[in-house]
Amino acid sequence: MSFSLQPMQSNGTLSVLQLTDLHLFAKEGTCLLGIDTMQSFCAVVNKIKELNRFFDFIIVTGDISQDYSAESYQLFSELISPLKGHIFFLPGNHDDGPLMYRMLGHYGINTNKHIVSGNWQFILLNSEVYGVAHGWLQREELDFMQECIYQYPDLYTVICVHHLPRLVGSRWLDTQTMHNQDEFNSIIHRLNHTKKIKLVLSGHVHQEYDCMHGDIRYISSPSTSIQFAPQSCYFALELKGPGFRYLTFHSDGNIQTDVYRLDDNLFLPDTNVGGY
Repeated sequence: MSFSLQPMQSNGTLSVLQLTDLHLFAKEGTCLLGIDTMQSFCAVVNKIKELNRFFDFIIVTGDISQDYSAESYQLFSELISPLKGHIFFLPGNHDDGPLMYRMLGHYGINTNKHIVSGNWQFILLNSEVYGVAHGWLQREELDFMQECIYQYPDLYTVICVHHLPRLVGSRWLDTQTMHNQDEFNSIIHRLNHTKKIKLVLSGHVHQEYDCMHGDIRYISSPSTSIQFAPQSCYFALELKGPGFRYLTFHSDGNIQTDVYRLDDNLFLPDTNVGGY
């Protein structure tokens, strides 16, 4: 079932806020690699409020939780509530997908997986493989994606999925990618003969990635918690501040985007840790 939203701007332009990789815990004050993820997420929410930039809706691209707990999803719904408007989400590898879909709807978070707004559609896919770091898109997810594209062939398309279906040049992190990315990429490039599929928007890699492959743009974004060092052979953290992404989708198919971060010295990780 599709969720329809009328763009708030008269020219049909859409503004979307992407948040990703919150890694919240059941117990407040718990740290991930030295960072209190609840506090870093609260600081990101406050930063968004201070910016006072208009957005039509929010997409959270996975890893809301770090410990698969019901309490972490309740905490998420409380912490994000100051950001008024529609909030959509998809599961990451640290999430309990069935649990989050059961719970978050009761807290006012939208559980729809297909959004239609103006000249655009957004397809939210589940690449979670429970209990492991890598991702995989099951056949029903790929079929759902194709059905949405076939149903709305005239709309520009954004595919949202936690696991970035590209390699980022970090040997350790590239073992945790979407393991059927070749199948996924082959399907979307085959379907894109009308050049309507514009963007694959992801989380998971805890860093900025923005590249064109063929006619499709692939983007990932900073985490609201810890950051992974780009181009690292072994597990390594970056000292840049937590962040988020703001995207503008124009009615002619063009996309503009900006990344915002907190100050680098506000949330410093423990760089002596060799993994998580």
